[in-house]
Amino acid sequence: MELKLRNLKGTKDYLSEEQYIRNKIRKTLEDTFEKYGYLPLETPILNYYDVMASKYAGGAEILKEVYRLKDQGDRDIALRYDLTVPFAKVVGMNPNLRLPFKRYEIGKVFRDGPVKTGRNREFIQCDVDMVGVKSVIAEAEFMAMAVEVFEKLELDAYVSYNNRKLLSGIITSANVKEESINEVILSLDKIEKVGEEGVRQELMEKGIEDEIISSLLSTLKYSQGDPLEYFRNNSSNPMIAEGVKELGELGAYLDAMGIGSKARLNPFLARGLDIYTGTVYEIFLCDGSITSSIGGGGRYDRIIGGFLDNGIEYPAVGVSFGLDVIYTALSIQNKDGFRSPVEFYIIPMGTEVESMKLAQELRRNGFYVDIEMTGRKLKKSLDYANKEKIPYVIIMGEEELKSQTVKLKDMMKAEEKNIPLGELIQYLEARIIGENRS
Repeated sequence: MELKLRNLKGTKDYLSEEQYIRNKIRKTLEDTFEKYGYLPLETPILNYYDVMASKYAGGAEILKEVYRLKDQGDRDIALRYDLTVPFAKVVGMNPNLRLPFKRYEIGKVFRDGPVKTGRNREFIQCDVDMVGVKSVIAEAEFMAMAVEVFEKLELDAYVSYNNRKLLSGIITSANVKEESINEVILSLDKIEKVGEEGVRQELMEKGIEDEIISSLLSTLKYSQGDPLEYFRNNSSNPMIAEGVKELGELGAYLDAMGIGSKARLNPFLARGLDIYTGTVYEIFLCDGSITSSIGGGGRYDRIIGGFLDNGIEYPAVGVSFGLDVIYTALSIQNKDGFRSPVEFYIIPMGTEVESMKLAQELRRNGFYVDIEMTGRKLKKSLDYANKEKIPYVIIMGEEELKSQTVKLKDMMKAEEKNIPLGELIQYLEARIIGENRS
């Protein structure tokens, strides 16, 4: 029977062009994380099911999507579905960790859920977390790190932020019934995506009274200028007061670091339901070409302690970056499409040995070099270099070998020049690489 080649639903192959860009994003993330003192952590994909199924690990809904299997020892195994539970497990298994413990992890996670656009069953998570710091100075560092990541990726982005204490106080002050609080939070959280009228319509559909909806939305309108000043002068709610205090401290740090202009306070930002205990933030593109967030996180002081159930408090802050959505954003921005990292394509014309020698010499000097190996004619080799968007071709034939020169062809300008072989590296460093890598 002929084997039918196919991928499991919810998984995909990333061919070279796409994976090259994804790796570039990953390297940018890793370099930035390490610049801020975060070091890599690697945790197992395979875990005991009872660890992944902890009631603090994601709730009943997430358990429906856990990949569960038995090994040959009849052990109950689960594939990890996020990187937060493994992080909490590491903290619990290593009580002598020096705090603050700062780590990042980039790896595959698995969820056996419905497949739709932007949601696969196997995908990459990029998480950075710090445990052991109560001050909002930690949140300020995460927001600065996020701003730097997107500056390096040349994506114009801003950080939308809030404090869950402030949001909870606003909702309580509007007399929202306790059983409706989570539903209201979910709707308010969409205000950046669907606007004020979209939120109003959704709250009405959920049966929230008109008076409460008007109260909530008027709070947003009246706090447009200086939200913190508005809430200081117009509320006696203790939760609002605590949230305002923390946001004021955070704002001072952001201004001191020079990123205040990249941060926007949104009193209705929630980012999820019960996980977060203080600051929350999400990153959006300024041009709105992608409406969903491209990263986000916040403070979750109760999760690790609750997961480990050992009576110890573990103040924690984290941020997660969406590798797939960042890739999409870069693809939209880069309308010219993929360009090969190869700078020079050597075409031997009966000079394979000498051409291989030259290729290695160029590589040893830091150049990205490929070489024609199939014996194609010159025209087909040039067509290949054009399709791969390789900017320069080096042609070495028997005539060039005799005169100890090479023919250097600029594929963009359709110009070519004979360069003495002994001067080639110096010429490339001075005139070409300086222009293209600057």
